[in-house]
Amino acid sequence: MSAASNGHVVVIGAGVAGLAAAHRVLARGARVTVLEATDRVGGKLLPGEIAGLRVDLGAESMLARRPEAVGLAREAGLGDRLRPPSTATASIWTRDALRPMPKGHVMGVPGTASALSGLLSAEGLARIERDAELPPTEVGDDVAVGEYVAARMGREVVDRLVEPLLGGVYAGDAYRLSLRSAVPQLHQAARTHDTLTAAVLSLQAKAAEAGQTGPVFLGIEGGVGTLPLAVADSVRARGGEILTRTPVSELRRDGTGWRVTAGDRTLHADAVVVAVPAPAASALLRAEAPAAAAELAAVEYASMALITLAYRRAGAALPEGSGFLVPPVDGRTIKAATFASQKWGWVGAEDPDLLVVRTSVGRHHETEILQRDDAELVGVARHDLRAATGLDAEPVATRV
Repeated sequence: MSAASNGHVVVIGAGVAGLAAAHRVLARGARVTVLEATDRVGGKLLPGEIAGLRVDLGAESMLARRPEAVGLAREAGLGDRLRPPSTATASIWTRDALRPMPKGHVMGVPGTASALSGLLSAEGLARIERDAELPPTEVGDDVAVGEYVAARMGREVVDRLVEPLLGGVYAGDAYRLSLRSAVPQLHQAARTHDTLTAAVLSLQAKAAEAGQTGPVFLGIEGGVGTLPLAVADSVRARGGEILTRTPVSELRRDGTGWRVTAGDRTLHADAVVVAVPAPAASALLRAEAPAAAAELAAVEYASMALITLAYRRAGAALPEGSGFLVPPVDGRTIKAATFASQKWGWVGAEDPDLLVVRTSVGRHHETEILQRDDAELVGVARHDLRAATGLDAEPVATRV
């Protein structure tokens, strides 16, 4: 990047990753051009409205204890709009009931079985205690999350705790997700402790020593979808160029730089940042970086759909808390529900007469549900919400 510090950098993709890259490159003195194939910036972060309320139609929060997204929001002028959830209480819908999410876990891995009654069977609870009796498990450089946790604490912990949490974050399969990548702090602790329980307890102690008592997540008043818009404004204000409806068709080396072909436009760059999904990145890099292209082509993706519903508060009631997760093993269609009006104070305050609920469908290798039309998806969401919470009111508005 040093060679391009005073040169021209082309960023391919105007999702939040591409915009963050453009933001950083501009700070180093380079000239920046961002190329986006669609007609808008933001990628998976999408602001929208339902029943006149501002809501997120994509991701709704960011990790509060990591500096990247929070720092970017502050640098883009959104620091005074960062908001913690109004409630951190959540549930798991399992065994035909909403059950409190246990405290003191690391991505669903418990430090003790004492708070898991009702979530797990008696056999499942007893299996956790066997962790202390087992010989150490060699995790090496990496291991699948589900494989390691099941070996130490049993499959029930994976199926009813780890899987719904990982599925909510990554839409992936716990038995195929990398421990080092998905839960790096647990991977590191597992390498230095003989039991999984000891590893989890060590992380809890470390968090307590560091005074990590604040929220795990933060949102933005007006929606996290406003973040890429603010970053794009900042990029433009500092001289960066953002071109939408400009798909890149070819990326080739050109002497010491790169030639970027986008429609009838050809750009020459000292450096290129490729910030697009893996399949598109693989196609762009195939000619000049075949090994990287092959690795990218092997990356698996899971698709999902988000169904947002608005209800009149007078005719609807929800349980307390921010929402619930659903273990795949329970056979339900939705995988999570967020009570947005209760989770985010600013959503509830915008119209106190409305309740907004977000539900999601689509797990790893689940494709049939995503072939259904919007009306069917709304029906599925309403059916599962009714079964979980008793909410039987007619929504005044829906978005899919």
